[in-house]
Amino acid sequence: MSKALFIVDVQNDFTEGGALGVDGGDAVAAAITRHLAEHAAEYALIIASRDWHDGDSDNGGHFAVGEPDYVQTWPVHCVAGTEGADYDPGLDTASVTHHVKKGQGRPAYSLFEGTTDEGRTVGELLDEHGVVDVDVTGIATDYCVRASALDAIDHGRHVRILTDLIAGVAPDSSERALAELGHAGAEIVTSAP
Repeated sequence: MSKALFIVDVQNDFTEGGALGVDGGDAVAAAITRHLAEHAAEYALIIASRDWHDGDSDNGGHFAVGEPDYVQTWPVHCVAGTEGADYDPGLDTASVTHHVKKGQGRPAYSLFEGTTDEGRTVGELLDEHGVVDVDVTGIATDYCVRASALDAIDHGRHVRILTDLIAGVAPDSSERALAELGHAGAEIVTSAP
């Protein structure tokens, strides 16, 4: 049985000081780096996703034209090739086996909606490597972490949410997301053994 690690959207625009900065984002980046230093060899795949939006469009209504509603529409963020779309500097990506870009002209929350630069999907990569178990980390608990974990469950994987390696937009919505994930079959655990 193979295991994968998902690192969801640990990007400058989602950590402190970014366009949609989440409290605790920098700390999550550093904690994931420590986790990788100790556990990278345990994973057959380490997949990191990034929002990667077009700078010259509203990305299918994802970027608000007027005031964002912070549900379906958002301020401009993670524009392809900008510093905001870069990984947080606290995240060491040296052991990442696959980088996935999602968005690219349309709304996208789940890591499964992205592709590698070679056009490979996450589902294909998991199948190819016989991955059964997936550990999920990243930002934000209540949006892209939630969507990625639910998709992994839908793809028949056993999912663990590593709660010390995630950060959410708001405490209430993050709590609801974790409850939903637990109900869907995910294990809600910490990264410590």
